[in-house]
Amino acid sequence: MKIIAVQIITDSTCDLLPEDIARLGVTVVPLTVHFEDVSYQDGVDITKEQFYEKLEASAQLPSTSMVPPGEFVQAFEPFVAAGDEVFGLFISSDISGTYHSACIAKENFPEDKVFVIDSRSASLSLGLLVSEAVRFRDAGHSAADIANLMQPLIQKVRFFAAVNTLKYLRKGGRISATSAIVGEMLGIKPIVSIIDGTIHPVGKARGMASAIDHMLQEAKKNLPNLNYGVVIGHSAAPELRDKAIAAMKTPLKLTSWICCEVGATIGTYGGRGCVGLAYIAE
Repeated sequence: MKIIAVQIITDSTCDLLPEDIARLGVTVVPLTVHFEDVSYQDGVDITKEQFYEKLEASAQLPSTSMVPPGEFVQAFEPFVAAGDEVFGLFISSDISGTYHSACIAKENFPEDKVFVIDSRSASLSLGLLVSEAVRFRDAGHSAADIANLMQPLIQKVRFFAAVNTLKYLRKGGRISATSAIVGEMLGIKPIVSIIDGTIHPVGKARGMASAIDHMLQEAKKNLPNLNYGVVIGHSAAPELRDKAIAAMKTPLKLTSWICCEVGATIGTYGGRGCVGLAYIAE
């Protein structure tokens, strides 16, 4: 009897490092970031460092666009043609239309060959969920099984991030210019979370050290299940990542953690200098 291989597909908002993508054996379909009249595929023809350099130099905030259905068809097709199954896990449908685009592409294939799931998440937490999907795949589960097994984990995933500058939130119209100026003068760092698939503010702190502590206090309210790992990420700020690790490893009893760097799609609204935490709760 032939063993059906399951191919895991996600999008570039998962913010996994290239070496982790290769190690996990997943396919990442890039979203597109637009700087005025020039477009780049996230993680393909623009590196993360190049993106943050362009972001800081640009007078206008770049825009991002979802993956069109045709690109998902192209991603799914060779695996299905080889007799494999496909399991896709994508950024929250309340943040991007990418999941709906994957659903349209799915209709081009037999219903028992392609399974796509709305992660209700993004960035660090999407990467963590993708890692768990790979674990189920490597344990021998079918794509349909993985789709069912992921649902309880999606409900328990937690994500917190501290934003270092209000500049890009102002450019994107998320806050007023006055609020941004006052906030920058006072050193205010917003803390955001993804709740029910959408981004919500959950607090603010003066200075990044206090912001990291705020995230830690949030995590203490609903502790991580260390069997699934903990992700600590940053946007071109490895020194903040290291400070977060130092502050959190003892209180959260961490013996290991996963590090990643936030890319263009998510970094557009946070800019350089963000730090975040993602985990699956007990």
